[in-house]
Amino acid sequence: MTRAPLGRWNEQLNVSLWSMGTTASAAPQPVSVASPLESVHGNAMADSKQSLCMSPFQTVNIHNNKAKSIITNKVAPVVITYNCRQEFQIHDDILKTNYKVGRISDTLPEHYLVQGEYFMVQDVYSKADVLNTTGSYGVPNFRQVKGSYPLYGMGQPSLTGFKQVLQRLQAQGQEVIFVCVREEPVVFLHKDNDFVPYTPRRKENLHENLHDLEKEERVESLELTIRKELHDFAKLNENVFYVYNDIEFFKDEPQKISITCEEDIHVTEEVYKRPMFTMPAYRLYYRLPLPTEGAPLEEDFDAFVNILRESPSLSLGPGASQKLPALLFSCQVGVGRTNLAMILGTLVDQAIALCSEMHNIKEAIYENKSKLEGIGEDYQIQGSSTKDYFLNRTMQSLERYFYLIAFNAYLHEQYPLAFVSNFSQWMCCHAWLYRLLACMDLSELSYLAPDVLSTVKEMKAVNFRRVPKMPVYGVAQPTSEATGAVLAHLTDEKRKHTHVLWVNLQEELVLEGNGQIFAEILQAQKWLEVILEQEKQMKMFKTCLTVQEIFNQHKSSHQGLVCKRIPLPDCSAPREEDFDKLLEGMKSSLAEDSHSAFVFNCSNGKGRTTTAMVVAVLTLWHFNGFPEFAEDEIVSVPDAKYTKGEFEIVMQLVRLLPDGHRMKREVDTALDTVSETMTPMHYHLREIIICTYRQIKSGKTEKECQQLLLKSLQYLERYIYLILFNTYLHLEKKDSWQRSFTLWMEQVAARAGVYDILNQLGFSEFENPRDTPLARLRCRWQQQNILSLPFRGEFI
Repeated sequence: MTRAPLGRWNEQLNVSLWSMGTTASAAPQPVSVASPLESVHGNAMADSKQSLCMSPFQTVNIHNNKAKSIITNKVAPVVITYNCRQEFQIHDDILKTNYKVGRISDTLPEHYLVQGEYFMVQDVYSKADVLNTTGSYGVPNFRQVKGSYPLYGMGQPSLTGFKQVLQRLQAQGQEVIFVCVREEPVVFLHKDNDFVPYTPRRKENLHENLHDLEKEERVESLELTIRKELHDFAKLNENVFYVYNDIEFFKDEPQKISITCEEDIHVTEEVYKRPMFTMPAYRLYYRLPLPTEGAPLEEDFDAFVNILRESPSLSLGPGASQKLPALLFSCQVGVGRTNLAMILGTLVDQAIALCSEMHNIKEAIYENKSKLEGIGEDYQIQGSSTKDYFLNRTMQSLERYFYLIAFNAYLHEQYPLAFVSNFSQWMCCHAWLYRLLACMDLSELSYLAPDVLSTVKEMKAVNFRRVPKMPVYGVAQPTSEATGAVLAHLTDEKRKHTHVLWVNLQEELVLEGNGQIFAEILQAQKWLEVILEQEKQMKMFKTCLTVQEIFNQHKSSHQGLVCKRIPLPDCSAPREEDFDKLLEGMKSSLAEDSHSAFVFNCSNGKGRTTTAMVVAVLTLWHFNGFPEFAEDEIVSVPDAKYTKGEFEIVMQLVRLLPDGHRMKREVDTALDTVSETMTPMHYHLREIIICTYRQIKSGKTEKECQQLLLKSLQYLERYIYLILFNTYLHLEKKDSWQRSFTLWMEQVAARAGVYDILNQLGFSEFENPRDTPLARLRCRWQQQNILSLPFRGEFI
């Protein structure tokens, strides 16, 4: 509250004043909290209601005998007491937040909620101190790594406890670099001659901190906002705010905390930086927010390396001091994130063994894996699948271990070079690591295709088509009968192909039963069950063939038939090694017969088939010569720029590549050529990029919007990879493509910054790519392998 410049007011004021929409009355006016509105959380156990109704001033509960006059206007409400010695004006900042009140249960009192929904809970409970170090060291779970390394970890300290640890380390003659690895907001409240940490918690789980907060707002800023709120709440309630210490039994809860000024509340930065003025050995403080589960982001590793580089006592030069400073890490209870940070700090191979007094990362993988495999029939906990929960925990533990290995490899390479490259750049130069990371979940997926091109009657095959004037064909997954019909078509007197390379692009499990193609049904809970909806019984197969067996049936009558299975991911770009396999297959076929025919199929003959056909067209052009390209047509239709593939990220790549405009134009011509017969499918790779992105606006749920965004980015990435592959074909042609595309991407393209472009993939014309994790290689490539089948069997 701020004092209002009201001037002198007559104590005997007995009339109502009407001026500029302002009403004042001498009569005592009761002001109470608004009547209950709809519960924020929709249940009686956490009754919450709006504290603002018609007038925002109704947040203030002022006793009738104190208020002589209440003035409300568009600027701010004003209170004048009866003796005219106190004049209050409610500051506008208080009103903006639309404060809410709530309670944890019907038996507990109602009070204001932080940020409109959170309860303030004491951060560390006594049982969390497993090592029982609070009494001796002043902080929970204080420990040093095994061996002689000056690396320490601890749980969240109070102000007094933190000073006690610093004094102990200073007495040992050590300089101290302290790193707080918490990502959640923490504030310290004045209690018993100390400042004790409290954190905001959701009512659904009072034991769990806030995670995955908006990255736009730094956690330090959020702490300042919370401090301002707590101070305002206390002013509205006689300098008292309610907090919770016992969230197990709620004995004597909530507790009253006295807050008379903002100095009664400290934020993390104040607690950790102020001791620098009085303790010479305490040199540096950093806040490095790390996730509670899974691996940190690449920029988190970069920030950690910067800490090492910026610390004089960690100098890499020849004159570096022999005595290392003490690296002190802290999270909430001093276990998961602290342990991870301590491992990072050791910079040696045996880090995990040295730091595992409380938490071993490798053991966490096996523990979660055992729990996952031990679940028989799946069941729900708080609305979520138990199998999904432990599968996610296993994957997160494995990802964290994976990144520690990668980071250790980075340190071995870059430490002697004084970290000339940061970890993000190093990962982009070793993008195969992202491919490896994306393959941790290898569930099956199925898709059954409609015959959009109506080719079943003529060819027995779904969506059969040919690239005009070229021996390149596409088709959906054929039956044995359809395969025979296609082969007969290719080897007849008109076409006379004696050598046929047939490439199956499906990564799904596929069988032919009774002359029909079957794939595993997504919703099936048991393997390979095909259920008749009417009879609810197993369907009996008289014949059952694998894809390989289908082709083996025809090899005797078609001696020149060569079959390969090169699984491509649906929607997204082929992997680097997939391009190599396609190219090698074509080179071998052309070496044997320059008039070979090439047939590609996926589930529906659309996305993956089209991609492989474009690869084949580009390859044949490089072997046989490029056709004359017509001049670009001037197109005047909505999104014409984007249907031509002229996205900002694509043009950035074009500027980077040698003769980039030509590389793109040749790919565009190949796409147009392949898509010439596909009009009924409404599928053209360039057009479907922007069409899919535009659909996001009409998405009904957040999940649907994210899926559409992912798919549009995957289509965009597929287009970019085709341009990169065409560039590779041009530049490596002189050596007959002896260097693989995979090696070329790693040795040439990565060095030029191609993976840096792919690591910020997005539609910068419409939004900032940094706003979505899907712009990153790491997240995007992992998502393309996250499928919807339930977990079965063992986690390998």
